[in-house]
Amino acid sequence: MPRPDRTRASAASPVTRVELTYLPGLREVLLDEVAQVLPGARDVHDVPDRDDALALTLPGALAGVTALRTAVAAWVVVHLDVPRPRSFSSPEHLRRVVDAMYASLRVGGSSSFRFEAAGADSATFLRLADLLREATGLLHDPAGGDLVVRVRRGRRTGDADPGWDVLVRVGPRPLSARTWRVADFPGAANATIAAAVALLAGLRDEDRVVNLMAGSGTLLVERLLAGPAAASVAVDLDADALAAARSNLEAARLLARPPRPVLVQADATDPEALAAAVAEPLGGLADVVLADPPWGTLHGSHADAPRVHAGLLRAAHAVAAPGARLVVLTHEVKVMERVVRETADLWAPRSVTRVFAKGHHPRIHVLDRV
Repeated sequence: MPRPDRTRASAASPVTRVELTYLPGLREVLLDEVAQVLPGARDVHDVPDRDDALALTLPGALAGVTALRTAVAAWVVVHLDVPRPRSFSSPEHLRRVVDAMYASLRVGGSSSFRFEAAGADSATFLRLADLLREATGLLHDPAGGDLVVRVRRGRRTGDADPGWDVLVRVGPRPLSARTWRVADFPGAANATIAAAVALLAGLRDEDRVVNLMAGSGTLLVERLLAGPAAASVAVDLDADALAAARSNLEAARLLARPPRPVLVQADATDPEALAAAVAEPLGGLADVVLADPPWGTLHGSHADAPRVHAGLLRAAHAVAAPGARLVVLTHEVKVMERVVRETADLWAPRSVTRVFAKGHHPRIHVLDRV
């Protein structure tokens, strides 16, 4: 693991084992975020045989993990060196599971819990549910419990029994669930991917940010929640999309504090029209341009993708300052590769990140203005 330990807790500080799950492809982005948000994290490493989870130990309170925006969920991990789950109900082991549940409850309250485990409806787990209910006061709701208790086999090494891991999710919802998303516009970007877009673009307080083809505003909301910007503008040609973006920006409390983001209806593939539309609200040229072009399933069409992507890169160049960063989230892999080659006089590619999300494999392209 390339990231060294940052800070060692005193011997008296409680240390918690934590797992962070993420969308495959976002490992490096999450590692960088962990280093910034959780500087006390130690022993950060990949979970063996997984491409979507990091393990670490964290001294002190768990509340800091809720600030992670590129993680899907955080889990408190308790390893029980027992041969079968029926042993969980012994006082020593039950106490450790209850402590993990209380650690989660201190971060975010829950009223109920459920198991994610093979045999969750067995007599063994029903007995365990009764004991946990008595110890915590939480209702056991097998279908919809807020607090998730996951049980899995431990990692086998040699001939020894691997025991069992009990993982308790931190908080009543995954970290990826965004309370600001009140307008669930069709085709909206995944929020953790949008957070990765914001981090890959770089965060500078003095940046002027433009979000082209903004849709319901996911990229812009995540960028502004990650850090301040000198000015920001969301651009879309669809009035309904801009209305959804306004609702989400308002729910994120980003319209209540200056400098307030401005929403503009304009064609993000027309350089002249775009430059005229954003110049005044942006107060100059953009330092960061973010875009999530349609990819033909719910909006736009595959046939039109080459025109849209080429127009996007040329229009972005027209509103971008020298050295500006352009970050494009796109599912049109071949089209984007070709357009980047064709606009080499405008944009220099810096990196491409492939993400795996629910059967889709979008790319995050980071480019620098030539």
